[in-house]
Amino acid sequence: MTRPSDQYLRGQRIEPAPIAGGETVATLIDNAFLAYNAGRLREGCQLFTQRMLEAGTTVGMTLTGAMTPAGLGMSCLIPLMEAGFVDWVISTGANLYHDAHFALGLAMHRGTPTADDVELRDKGVVRIYDIFFDYSVLLSTDAFIREVSARPEFQRPMSSAEYHYLLGGYVRERERALGLSRRSVLAAAHELEVPLYTSSPGDSSIGMNVAEQALAGSKLRFDVSADVNETASIVLEAKRTGGRSGVLIVGGGSPKNFMLQTEPQIQEVLGIDERGHDYFLQMTDARPDTGGLSGATPAEAVSWGKIDPSQLPGTVVVYTDNSIALPLLTAYAMEKHAARPLKRLYGKRRAMMDRLVHEYRAALAYRDERAAESLSHMHPGAGGAETAARR
Repeated sequence: MTRPSDQYLRGQRIEPAPIAGGETVATLIDNAFLAYNAGRLREGCQLFTQRMLEAGTTVGMTLTGAMTPAGLGMSCLIPLMEAGFVDWVISTGANLYHDAHFALGLAMHRGTPTADDVELRDKGVVRIYDIFFDYSVLLSTDAFIREVSARPEFQRPMSSAEYHYLLGGYVRERERALGLSRRSVLAAAHELEVPLYTSSPGDSSIGMNVAEQALAGSKLRFDVSADVNETASIVLEAKRTGGRSGVLIVGGGSPKNFMLQTEPQIQEVLGIDERGHDYFLQMTDARPDTGGLSGATPAEAVSWGKIDPSQLPGTVVVYTDNSIALPLLTAYAMEKHAARPLKRLYGKRRAMMDRLVHEYRAALAYRDERAAESLSHMHPGAGGAETAARR
């Protein structure tokens, strides 16, 4: 006989085996991360490997917080891109700037959060919580960025993805000249043709150096409209080619919004028929009740058209520190899922934009036609002439 409570008691019983010390990361997460935020991390890892990494899904990743200075570019981001688990990225400019330090052979050191910052300043040491590095690291990286950005191929407006692709090629050359490898996200993304966007290109030391060169006559400009449309075209392409769009949000902030606004750009602004992202996995320490975007839930995103409402079961939010969660997710995915073929989306940007423009023009023509019909019903005999005038 079925009891009224049975519908709530279908979950796996909590009776884990004792931890013996020989467990792999995936085994530990599957068997011991059973409740609370550990349970959400398990669900996130399973969502990522079982659904988001399906062959037809295009995975976009956002990155906030000082992840690359802590080495997570080398330990997590590059392996995820090389395995084909991340197809395109929206990052803060700061993460890409600090990523370049490693390729230039510049040292970042473990430190302590309790140091005297007045003394550190006096000694020429910069602190990111418990990471220490010499002030000359900033100056050397600034000089490299200015030198590269002054080259002829940079002297024009371009999307942030194009800028980072060109910069990544020079970072890769410097990396190789120093006998280094697999140290820079910029260099790896260049090789793998993973587009790297920055939602606020002026809000970092890269943007500051580009701005300094503008004062000296440089023609380099970040084309933010190109960023908005290119990112929307990636999502539309994923859907129109029979696949799905999944988002892996590490942190929150502007990159999160820039990733999720691709769907309102497609639907609301361009007028193209679409439903929203299919999969949503966010790892964040931000709360939803403060009203900030960083903590906004996937259910709230449905109301904006950012997430497909029929796909809410394919969403997970993990409330935790990403310096813990991202390495665990990476290790879990590497253990559980075979590498996927690289999509190399950077080289497909023009074709994806062509599709977006084609569908936008078709949607615009349809809106014009409907407006003309509405006008003709209001003013019989005037609609045809009005339509001809506007066209």
